[in-house]
Amino acid sequence: MAEVHQEGAGADFDLSQFYQIFFEEAAENLDQMEQMLLDLDLQQANDEELNGIFRCAHSIKGGAATFGFADVAELTHQMESLLDRLRRHELQPIPQMVDVLLESADASRSLLARHQSGAQDESPSTADLVRRISELAAGQVPAEPVKPQVAAPAPAPAAPAAAAAKPGARSLQIRIGPVERMEQAEAIKELFRDIQGLGTIVDVPGDNPAVRVFAVETSSTDNDLLDLFAFHVAKEQIQIQDLSAPATPATATEDNPADGAFGFFADAPGAPGSKPANALGAIEPSSAVTRIAAAKPAAEAKAGSQAQMESNTIRVSVSKVDQLINLVGELVITQAMLAQNSRGLDPAVYQQLLAGLADLDRNTRDLQESVMSIRMIPMSIVFSRFPRMLRDLANKLGKKVELVTLGEATELDKGLVEKITDPLTHLVRNSGDHGIEMPAERLAKGKSEHGTITLSASHQGGSIVIEVRDDGRGLSREKILNKAREQGMDVSDQMSDQDVWQLIFAPGFSTAETVTDVSGRGVGMDVVKRNIAALNGTVEIDSSEGYGTKVSVRLPLTLAIMDGMSVGVGDEVYILPLSSVVESFQVNPDDVNTVAQGSQLVKVREEYMPVIALEKVFEVPRFDMDKSSNIMVVVEDDGNRVALLVDELLGQHQVVVKNLESNYRKVPNVSGATILGDGRVALILDIGGLVRRARH
Repeated sequence: MAEVHQEGAGADFDLSQFYQIFFEEAAENLDQMEQMLLDLDLQQANDEELNGIFRCAHSIKGGAATFGFADVAELTHQMESLLDRLRRHELQPIPQMVDVLLESADASRSLLARHQSGAQDESPSTADLVRRISELAAGQVPAEPVKPQVAAPAPAPAAPAAAAAKPGARSLQIRIGPVERMEQAEAIKELFRDIQGLGTIVDVPGDNPAVRVFAVETSSTDNDLLDLFAFHVAKEQIQIQDLSAPATPATATEDNPADGAFGFFADAPGAPGSKPANALGAIEPSSAVTRIAAAKPAAEAKAGSQAQMESNTIRVSVSKVDQLINLVGELVITQAMLAQNSRGLDPAVYQQLLAGLADLDRNTRDLQESVMSIRMIPMSIVFSRFPRMLRDLANKLGKKVELVTLGEATELDKGLVEKITDPLTHLVRNSGDHGIEMPAERLAKGKSEHGTITLSASHQGGSIVIEVRDDGRGLSREKILNKAREQGMDVSDQMSDQDVWQLIFAPGFSTAETVTDVSGRGVGMDVVKRNIAALNGTVEIDSSEGYGTKVSVRLPLTLAIMDGMSVGVGDEVYILPLSSVVESFQVNPDDVNTVAQGSQLVKVREEYMPVIALEKVFEVPRFDMDKSSNIMVVVEDDGNRVALLVDELLGQHQVVVKNLESNYRKVPNVSGATILGDGRVALILDIGGLVRRARH
């Protein structure tokens, strides 16, 4: 039997706390998919449109599989297969494809609504949709869909409701309101239409236009209905009256259609203090069992948590947060200018002004930290998706897997978290599918039958490093080279291991024997690398055959504001991220040794490290020939240190990061730019790039 264990800081994470986030994201993806499908030009569908629709289905499938919603995952998996062929231009889009994808999106909404409401009855079948999608993906035009025969609600002068009801069905009168928008009440009716087996619902005329009254036939409990409705209206706005009593011949005739159709019966069994029926056979309102909010303590707790979630959070467009961050950035620049211009003032004369500027400095920093924290999300949000996914994967493959998570408290910008989730999901699935061996194979190799996959996140210098490690079979150099030759790639046996591992990032490269929903789907390592490169990140592989594989993803902390150290070279000012600075010292020319090809080394406490003269790297012109670079600043990236040769240390302060690439172009060894207090522009150095330049 497959097993999956989870260790590390996040072992006691409750996955259900992320359900609401998933449902919101899935709803947004479905809306976006529907809009893109409706706007799709079948004659000239471009790659970006098809890729966008594919990404929506892919995201929903990944989330549904993570949370165990197998029916949604299966349907979206089939949609993904069809869309995958479309985006590869293996099929020409036709109207039937758009139709079936739109129907599948509607079906996914219904299935998700059931999961969100916690419905326990059997879910509606999607077999016909799956068949039609499969036929279209195979290049066939499927037969017309089989329309399910759904009985319409009975008209008012119908046979007694009790006679037509399912076993255990009850007749209820449900009052919704007062509601601000009529769509809230309409959404309740849609639930009965979308969720198969929930029952029937019919409008009942009422006096108050802000209160909707419904007659309902259902076998669901009051608590189930309250939990279901609570996604559209507050529980305090819901009143349920249980009116289900056996119909007497006098009240279930065509002469009294309201009682017959809506179940308004006297003396409902179990109703405390029931009064006799009036002349029309209907009971007085006070005799009905009225329930406002749920009775079960568990349901009350659930309602309380939902109410708390709604009252304590607010969904704000990311663009608004970005605008706020930009404004705070401008405020930091203004504050820096005021601070610089006030340095020459006499403290005795301008005491109050200087005290106010000191307060402004402190408050600006606090404001900046608060605003930045809005976008920062702990990696635990990402890591929490994987225990369930690995458990299902292990079950499917018959493997035993332990998941170890480290550094879950490491925070990353929300934009990066969203974009790194899919690549990480693919890397973890790869480790479980290709890396970890079957238990018998592991025991034969002298390993524990439980394979271990380790997810870790840490800050290193100005970057965040996310690692996916496994102790499985590792990469097969021979197998990768053979596959590369089959695909006509230019390879040789003399290639280094690192160069061989990089081959798996080639588009369409896969060593999977068969195409499954686990691997070999074409959403491969090339997509992983491309997505990470789009974030100005890098991905590296280290593997030892028989012992395991480590994939390291390095991302820049693309924060809008950071602490930096400014250094001067000639008349230029450069900014070093403070997190990368180790130490600085004055150096004598004799301490610097020149080695092969003009490279220079300096000895710092028994350690030799490369020297980088910023004057030469950036070709800084010299106007003051008496000035020279005799100060070294030791910086570190990924455990490697180099010494930067500069003229002077100017100070430490906050800088606002401006994206140089979007405003100009990508410049080697530069990660961005900033505006100094005196209005000049200074370049922010890419320490990782400088370290790699010196090491290679």
